[in-house]
Amino acid sequence: MQDDITIRPAVADDAETIHTALKTMAVDMGAEAKFVSTVEDVRRHGFGETPAFEVLIAEAGAAFAGLCLAFPSFSTWIGEPGLYVQDLFVADAFRGRRIAERLLRATARRGRARGAHYMRLSVDVDNVRAQGLYNRLGIRHSRSEQIHMIKGADFDAFAEGEP
Repeated sequence: MQDDITIRPAVADDAETIHTALKTMAVDMGAEAKFVSTVEDVRRHGFGETPAFEVLIAEAGAAFAGLCLAFPSFSTWIGEPGLYVQDLFVADAFRGRRIAERLLRATARRGRARGAHYMRLSVDVDNVRAQGLYNRLGIRHSRSEQIHMIKGADFDAFAEGEP
């Protein structure tokens, strides 16, 4: 079989495709109710003068096959810039073709070209398949860290509160 997978940076016209893939991930994880992002959110924050994130898109021929959404990070302990992979998605029809690995490696290469020295990501505790992939690729679970979060109205109240 000829390998027709290409990986390219997303452009603003890809916002709807990106949004659809992210929503599909949320549905597949049983978290659709938590997914409140809009196509306009993706377009506004992912493209323009100061994008908050970058997306690489994998295509098989002309068909969308997957994406990797990442943004810059910095570790004060390592003393180096890095990358944080927020989302990695491969469409069901294209699984088993190492597209996730290709997207992660392409993201790492782009990051390294910009001075990144590490890559971090988080994975849903129930997503055993993804955990296995990351382990096979040498991306290890960090037992020394836990992710904590505050969002929405709680974040706003916290930001406005006094110490």
